[in-house]
Amino acid sequence: MTQPLNIFWFRRDLRLDDNIGFYHALKSGKPVLPIFIFDSEILESLPKDDARVTFIYETLQTMRNTLQEDYGSSIAIFHGKPLEIYKQLINDYEIDTVYTNHDYEPYARNRDKEIQDFLKSKSIEFKTFKDQVIFEKSEVVKNDGDPYVVFTPYMKTWKETFKTHDLEIYYTNSYLKNLVEHSRLPNLSLSDIGFETSNQKIEEYTVTPTLIQDYEATRNFPAKNGTSRLGPHLRFGTVSIRKMVKKAIAEENEIFWQELIWREFFMQILWHFPHTKDESFKSKYDRIEWRNNEDEFKKWCDGKTGYPLVDAGMRELNETGFMHNRVRMLVGSFLCKHLLIDWRWGEAYFAEKLHDYEMASNIGNWQWVAGSGVDAAPYFRIFNPTTQIKKFDKDHKYIKKWVPEYQELSYPEPMVDHKAARERCLKVYKTALN
Repeated sequence: MTQPLNIFWFRRDLRLDDNIGFYHALKSGKPVLPIFIFDSEILESLPKDDARVTFIYETLQTMRNTLQEDYGSSIAIFHGKPLEIYKQLINDYEIDTVYTNHDYEPYARNRDKEIQDFLKSKSIEFKTFKDQVIFEKSEVVKNDGDPYVVFTPYMKTWKETFKTHDLEIYYTNSYLKNLVEHSRLPNLSLSDIGFETSNQKIEEYTVTPTLIQDYEATRNFPAKNGTSRLGPHLRFGTVSIRKMVKKAIAEENEIFWQELIWREFFMQILWHFPHTKDESFKSKYDRIEWRNNEDEFKKWCDGKTGYPLVDAGMRELNETGFMHNRVRMLVGSFLCKHLLIDWRWGEAYFAEKLHDYEMASNIGNWQWVAGSGVDAAPYFRIFNPTTQIKKFDKDHKYIKKWVPEYQELSYPEPMVDHKAARERCLKVYKTALN
């Protein structure tokens, strides 16, 4: 192609409508070539049947089909290091501007800086847009400009700021005719990128008026189908955060809305404090002398701790890629407090297994249960894995589903005594923090 064109680079925004960067690319006045890069740097650490890769792949194929059938266009799909792909693209096309949406994770920030510098050296503009959040970076901060590190005041300021915010939906349908007319752009199969189709499925999300209205009453009970399953869809951008917030407001449900705000709270924490990816937010917590017993860690991973609610959560995660949020708190607390295993071990395991893995929220929540993060649970708060059953699964429905043998002789004895583990934890934490 000799005529100049613009590129739109899909990443965590796998949808054609209400996609801000895509919208601006389509309105730019030049034909738009949509691309996606399966980043080899990210893929190499993942299991070869990773459900998230299958989900991304299948979503892209659906998007390609829509563009081919309705607009005579497509999405060019590549595999490799993004910088190498861009070197190839500037040889193949005359590129004026690359459009994409912001990504806030440390790896993505470094990658984008590298791409921007390279494109600049070739006199190509790199334009990025806020898309996956309502407020980002330093848009919701204290009066002195410092970031909030406690959720409640952050949430209040978020809501105050939102009152004067124009929640625009960026409809793209009337602009999709501005895509390049080329329906046979490069494609790949899963095996081309070294993967196979996963047996696990990422479920469709449910955000009905009924679910939102009942959310507060049902969200803490893992046996009930009371959660939205929105996580992976927000993570990969198959839904628009703006449309979800509009739904929450329409139903006037503060609790559902606050869950969406928690996500942005943790994102701005990771943005302002990128060291929390590897280190405790409260640095003195890095003095804790973790036991890090590998055999005990394996029992926790396999759901064989002898505590039925902990085991149910871990087995649900291993089999489905999902774990109920209330149970996530318990299994996280059990690992860090009962077993004295470093929160980073649990964070890495969740990163591998969770379909809705989001670095900012995962790190934020793991540091919360360990006591080392922002707005954390105090270190002396240690969930009792038995009384949690009475509170949240009193009829044992959830436990029976995932640990059917929990009343059999074959079911293991508890691997630690709750009272003894609690006392050991308090002693170790106190020694480190004093």
